[in-house]
Formats: sequence, structure tokens, C-alpha cells
Amino acid sequence: MIRFEIPDCDPASIARLRDELGVSDALAQVLVRRGYEDPLRARAFLAADEHHELERFAGLSDAAALMLAATSAGQRITIHGDYDVDGVCSTALLLRTLRKLGANVDWYLPDRAEGYGLSEETVRRLAQRGTDMLITVDCAITAVEEVALARSLGIEVIVSDHHLPRADGKLPAAPIVHPLLGGYPCRDLCAAAVAHKLAQATLVAAGRDPHEADDDLDLVALATIADVVPLLGENRSIVRRGLRALAATGKPGLRALMAVARIEPSKLNERGVAFGLAPRINAAGRLYRADAALELLLTEDRSRAAQIAHELDRANSERRQAELTIRLQAEAQIAQLRDSEDPHAYVLAGEGWHRGVIGIVASRLVECYRRPVVLVSLEGESARGSGRATEGYDLLAGLTACAEHLVRYGGHSAAAGVELRREGVDAFAAALDAHAKQAIGDEDLLERERVDALLSGEQLDMELAEELGRLAPFGKGNPAVSLMLTGASLRDVRPMGEGKHARFTIESGGAHARAVAFGNDGKLGVAEGEPVDATFSLEVNEWKGVSEPRLVLRHVQPVAKGATLKSCPQPDQAQSTLFPLPPPLAAVAARS
Repeated sequence: MIRFEIPDCDPASIARLRDELGVSDALAQVLVRRGYEDPLRARAFLAADEHHELERFAGLSDAAALMLAATSAGQRITIHGDYDVDGVCSTALLLRTLRKLGANVDWYLPDRAEGYGLSEETVRRLAQRGTDMLITVDCAITAVEEVALARSLGIEVIVSDHHLPRADGKLPAAPIVHPLLGGYPCRDLCAAAVAHKLAQATLVAAGRDPHEADDDLDLVALATIADVVPLLGENRSIVRRGLRALAATGKPGLRALMAVARIEPSKLNERGVAFGLAPRINAAGRLYRADAALELLLTEDRSRAAQIAHELDRANSERRQAELTIRLQAEAQIAQLRDSEDPHAYVLAGEGWHRGVIGIVASRLVECYRRPVVLVSLEGESARGSGRATEGYDLLAGLTACAEHLVRYGGHSAAAGVELRREGVDAFAAALDAHAKQAIGDEDLLERERVDALLSGEQLDMELAEELGRLAPFGKGNPAVSLMLTGASLRDVRPMGEGKHARFTIESGGAHARAVAFGNDGKLGVAEGEPVDATFSLEVNEWKGVSEPRLVLRHVQPVAKGATLKSCPQPDQAQSTLFPLPPPLAAVAARS
């Protein structure tokens, strides 16, 4: 079931943007409905060049001075990262910068068996091997006790992170570089972007050009997309510039990774990163150790880069198979739940489910069933899980309400991890469902499609497809554009892609356009010629050197009787068919 949400759109605001910015009526509609009715704000958004001076980042210059002093003194510096894309890219970026300055620097990445973040065991190990300065990236803002231990063992610590601090307000007793602390204008930087700022400040402290750090904008863009931070403000600028850097990158590892993902560098976009590059880097940390991914980003040896890229590709294939196995088992449990009580939150458990994969499966299930999902791996008498939340539900608050059933938990409103006893899984499931029932209404369980523009068929041409590209990069905070045709009809439906997808013609306002739908087994779920309301993405499709506009079906449902463009169809008025959006390239779809 789908509920179309069509925000009011002032015609005078549309006309103003159209006249002052020289944009089409369609693009003006999108901007107004997304809150950019002021021409100055709209122009700034389209420019995507927001940038803030290093001086506005509290703690940056002090940390840089300490790093430079340790470098000059020949002290042993260790960078402690994380095993995901953001943590690996952050580690690689600071390593590369400090090596340029002649530092005696090494690194440490935990694996998933050790768990996320800085541990006491790691601190003691680093002290024994002679670390003088420890720089954390993508972790340790909550590691108050661990940082205190490090300092007691004679290790100087700098904390670089972007995660939420502890709820009790306690911070590590060390210099801290964090976008949430000190009023930096872009509070949603990923860890690699924070590390990039720190690298720039260190270069400035050394009397060098901070733009030397822009050699690693490809890594910052990769991490920003992979970590799913809002692509607004400075993040939007980082990704737009970083994608250009990725397309032209000289890093053998990134070139080799694009080769195994069958992505042409000149055509790389944010979806290619999200579905092609990021999963392969993450696969190393999810199934084995992240060391291979870090080596890939650092190596200058093309032969070695190709070898590692193929290793990561194989690991990603293993990840996909493990994900499929877990998902099938989880969906079998969901079917049983829906036949009985159909809870508002799903807690699903399986024997030996791979902890490196359950978070991905939880995300997929949230998208499909529109409920918070926690997947739990049963291991002996203990159980460890990973949860994801629907938009509007605070998962961390839910876990806090269930704390009596948990050994420990942590994360944020959208994603979190849990540890509990095996015998406590059922009680935890009931408690989380009770909390979700209070926080989530029945209407919140419905799929919602926010419509950006109402158009007629003749507007859906190549010129508009290219113009909508000005809104990219798309992602969290700036989703792909949803265009609605009302009272249209779908005709000449034909299967394609071995029957997995469909191509068809849409008729609207006397105009005809070719369109495709993905993941529908060749069926659209509505009768040919029946009046429908349908939403599409419009993109430029390139195939064998030919570029043309392509409509990709998002949702379709029969026209609801009595519905108007300013009201949403009620749940009992019409059935809807949802089609998954395609990945950026057919090859990526096959291999990501």
C-alpha cells in the first residue's frame, strides 16, 4: 500500500524561481517542494560549493600542532580506525598525510570479533608495542575509560570522531576533533571528512599548502556516500568534488576496484559508489579483516592492487550469499509473525547468523516491511544483534526502554547494536514491540512516496533529464526526484531481462514515452489502459554510445475515486505496486 504525499506548492514561488534562476517549471517545483523557494538558497543549493574555513572547527589547530610535534620528535604514532568504509578511508587518509610529513606512523584496525571502537585490550597492546601517540578516527568519542587508561600508560591521545557522545555528557580527557562539539557549521561530516580537515590543519601547521590533502578527496567522497550522511551543505560539495576526483583518481587500488565492479570511471556517480565500490570495501571487514581494504587504498603496486580487488570481489560475493541465506530465514520468521500478531517491531534470531551481515539484512527488511528490525545471532548462551529503524522511530530510545533485557547496547536513532542472553530474546522482542506500538501509528507502517513535481507527459524529455542532474548527488537528505503523472495509462507491456523486469509505454496528456520497471517479474500490477497515478524517476540512460531519457517506474496505482492532487489516497481506496529503483549500471546490479 502506498500513500502519495504531495506538498502544497505556491505558483508564485515557482514562477519566481523559473524567472530568476532560468530553470524549468519542473525543476522549480522540485526546489519549492524541498524548501528552496528563496532564489538565493535555491541558487546556493544548485551550486553545491559550500565550504567552511578550518578556523571554524574547534580543536582542529591544537590537535594538528600536537601531531606535528610528535612527527618532528620521531615519536611512534598509531592511527586507530574502524572496519567499515568510513573508518578505513579515514585511516588511509591520515596515514598518507603523516607519511608525507615524514612521520613514524602505523595503524590499527579492529575486526568484528573484537567489536567496534577502542578497547582496553587494544590500548594495552599498543602500549606494549611502543605507541607514543594514538590518533583515533571514526571512534572513541565515548571511550572515556579507555582513553584514561592510554594516558596512564604514557600514550598521548587525540580523538577524531563523528558519532554521538555519551548521554551522560562525559568526554575523553584528550584533545577532541568532532563536528558536533564547538559549533562547526556542517554537523553531519563523516569521519573521513573530519580526518580530511585534520590533515589540512596539520599541513598548515607544517607550513604547507592545505590543498595537498585534496589528493584524497576521492576517499572522502567514497566514505561520505558509504556512511549515508545527509548529502546537504558541505557534504554535498564534498561528494560533488570528490566524485570528479574519483573519476580521475591515480590510486591503483581504486582503479582496480572499479575494474572488478565493471564501472567506467568517467561515468561513476553516487550510486556506482554506493552499490559498486562501497560493498566490496566493506566486505573485507564484514567477513574477515579490514586490513586488505586498507592495503588496497594505500598500495602503489598495480599488480598487488588488482590482486586485492579480486579478493574483495570474492569476499563480496560471499557476503551476498550469506545475506541471502539469512534473509530467507528471517522472512520465514516474519511470515509466521504476520500470520499471528504482526508486531510493530521485528526481533528475529538465528543460530550462527554472521554478525558482519545481519545489519545489511536488517536494513533490507526495514525497507520491505516498514518496521524497526533487530536481527540477532545466537552463539552459545549469548546473542548479539544489529538493528535498523524506520524513519521517525528512535531505535536507541527503544533499546533504552528495553535495557533490563539487554547486557549492553549502543548506537543512534537509526541503527544500533545489542548484546543479550539467549534466553532473553523473546522478552526483548515483546518489550521492543510494546515500545514500537506506542511510538508508531498504524498509518506510519504504510509506504509513503513524497512527490516532487506534477508533470504532463510532454515535459518528460532529454532536456529535463539533464536539468534534474543539477540536483545530484542524491542520497540521504536529498533523495532522487519523484515525478508524478496523474490519469496516465500504461500500454504495450513487455518483459525484459529474462523476465525479471518490464518495458512499456506510458501515455499522458496526449504524449507517449518509453519507460521501464525493475524487479517486477515482467508485470506492472495494473491493467493496460487503466487510468493510473504513477511516479517515476527521469534519468539520462547511456547505452552503446547513445544517450536518451529514461523513465523508471517507482510506484503505480489505479486512480483513486474522489482523490485530488492535494490529498493522499486513503489506504482502502487503491492497491499499489512498488518497484525497486535500479542500481546505476546493469553490471553493478549483477555484482553488488
